[in-house]
Amino acid sequence: MSVVLITGSTGLVGSEAVNFFCRKGFDVIGIDNNLRKFFFGKDGSTIWVKNKLLKSNKNFKNYSIDIRNFNSLKKIYKKYSRNISLIIHCAAQPSHDYGKNYPVIDFSVNATGTLNLLELTKKYCPNAPFIFMSTNKVYGDNPNKLKIIEKKTRWELNKSNKLFRGITEQFSIDECTHSFFGVSKTYADLIVQEYGKNVGLKTVCFRGGCITGPNHSGAKLHGFLSYLVKLSLTKKKYSLIGYKGKQVRDNLHSEDLVNCFWEFYKKPRKGEVYNMGGGRFSNCSIIEALNLVEDVANIKIKREIIRKPRVGDHIWYISNLSKFKKHYPNWKQKYNTKKIIEELIEYQK
Repeated sequence: MSVVLITGSTGLVGSEAVNFFCRKGFDVIGIDNNLRKFFFGKDGSTIWVKNKLLKSNKNFKNYSIDIRNFNSLKKIYKKYSRNISLIIHCAAQPSHDYGKNYPVIDFSVNATGTLNLLELTKKYCPNAPFIFMSTNKVYGDNPNKLKIIEKKTRWELNKSNKLFRGITEQFSIDECTHSFFGVSKTYADLIVQEYGKNVGLKTVCFRGGCITGPNHSGAKLHGFLSYLVKLSLTKKKYSLIGYKGKQVRDNLHSEDLVNCFWEFYKKPRKGEVYNMGGGRFSNCSIIEALNLVEDVANIKIKREIIRKPRVGDHIWYISNLSKFKKHYPNWKQKYNTKKIIEELIEYQK
């Protein structure tokens, strides 16, 4: 029996990973207690995803366990022990706004929960690769210090800028405002690296841009493309928060991301870090996303502009994927932003 352990198994990335590794023939053990409903209300609930996963995958089992509870996690690790061949850690408190309002909960989930998993991996399955879903928010608002130019529908870098192809892993995480969410995820990111470089575990941090896909339970405080499509199809108003709605996001489909996981699993490294988003292949501003949804769905979306930006929000962020592509040249992106939006609209109709 070869087991893949996935935290946040009913979330966007976790559920994509469940389906992927079940199809590969692994026994998949999920850890998810639907904390998203606690964070975001009924719109954030992932019960529907769990039910769908259990119905379609006979080799999937989900445990409703909180990753902050070390003893509960220990029982799972002890039960499956050396059969665990891979850990994919996606569970998180993912919202800037929630993190600011409830910093103790935010840190306990994102930081302490991650440390719990690393310690148990070290004890019970030290040879299993440990994949951590990190975030581009480890860079805080440092990307906002770049010299950007205003265009009709987006903020952009000049093509002569050395970072035009995207933010690299060498970009500074210091002397900036992170948001409370950014700080807790930065701790988790660094401790995952340390267990790779210091302890010798096969760890990797994927610093995600905007990850999305059909299983995304988009809510007001998290999951902008999914939430945007949801509002547009129900003819509700969308709020453009700060920077005139021209802030740029790179968008990666969860299927493309999970294929990154597969490549790393086949050839793991120790204490590795990769920026992982849509890159130059798949990105848009908020306004451009709204325009795309209007064009694809043939509708008109009500908009309002809120001048004050969210703390720690990026004006422009595109991931440079060169490092991962160099290490894993077989990986290819399938979805650009338009294709992602088309799928989201079709799925939510």
